[in-house]
Amino acid sequence: MAIIVSRNGKNAEKIEPTAFRDESHLQAYILRNPASLPLYEISEDIRLLVAAREFPTNSGPIDALGIDADGQIYVIETKLYKNPDKRLVLAQVLDYGAALWRHHADFGEFMDHLEEQAQKQFGVPFRQKARDFFGMTEDELTRLLDGTRACLNGGRLRFVVLMDHLDDRLKDLIIFVNQNSQFTLYGVELEYYKHEDYEILIPRLFGAEVIPPPPVAQRRKWDEASFLDQAHKTLSAEQLEAVQQLLAFSKERCEDMGWGTGAQTGSFSPKFPSVSVKSIYTVYSDGRLVLNFPWLKDSDSAVAFAKEFGQRVQKLEGFDLPDSYLERFVRAPTEGWPSEVARFTNLVAAMLAENQDK
Repeated sequence: MAIIVSRNGKNAEKIEPTAFRDESHLQAYILRNPASLPLYEISEDIRLLVAAREFPTNSGPIDALGIDADGQIYVIETKLYKNPDKRLVLAQVLDYGAALWRHHADFGEFMDHLEEQAQKQFGVPFRQKARDFFGMTEDELTRLLDGTRACLNGGRLRFVVLMDHLDDRLKDLIIFVNQNSQFTLYGVELEYYKHEDYEILIPRLFGAEVIPPPPVAQRRKWDEASFLDQAHKTLSAEQLEAVQQLLAFSKERCEDMGWGTGAQTGSFSPKFPSVSVKSIYTVYSDGRLVLNFPWLKDSDSAVAFAKEFGQRVQKLEGFDLPDSYLERFVRAPTEGWPSEVARFTNLVAAMLAENQDK
């Protein structure tokens, strides 16, 4: 497939697919851009931290190890189609999973490796990286680690085969495994294009259509009624009023409202397609407001919106964004943002209007 690129409707150019240089190039790309893995097709609210490259096991290093906000572990194996051993990729990824489960029965040893790898990749320990990336409190981080321990001890791992091209035999094998075993295996195909200084990826996910993934905890599908019911039970009067005000604003302005699947906490994520296919922010029934900057990377205009959004939000009371906010899911303190909800919604409304005028 080719892509046609033009500027302001003129000077159209045809771009042919570009090859990744090597598998390390592919690994480095997903480390920097975990949102390029289309895991949102599995569940809308999955946020993945690619915590380590070359994670050590007795069977050799795992190309990439990911963990989501529930503590679910993702074993990611990257292969280029030109690699002659690509037919062995399924056996290889399952071997890594078995080694991870067997070798790291001691959760402390597993965490030691994870802390070491995160320090090497990010310059900070895993606990700090996860807390900052997901915008978590210490209690929430403890729940994430409890979920990771349960996944590891139970061997409940998610396997992701990441390639520049998945052939039909591998797709059939993924479907066969998911239909006839307790494993959960996904194939991700990243079609890669390069144009001047731009990199364009078209991700495709295979395997999610076959069988739902084994849950870390019993998940549920929230809706407006169940969300508000829990919010009434959980929040103070001021917090509840702010959440209701933001919900009403979001319903009025967005084109699609995504409701979360959290086991204990409800959430909603409004989508504004004029900005991005993903949501700008997520609101939880316990009063959390999370700004989803890492999701706003699907176009140049989304990246520009994210930068400007962060700069403007920073000026509101109760919002304190780190310098690296574009790489983080930034949590607005529950004690601060409700008093600024009117200014926040006015800011979002103004930016949406400006974005549509461009």
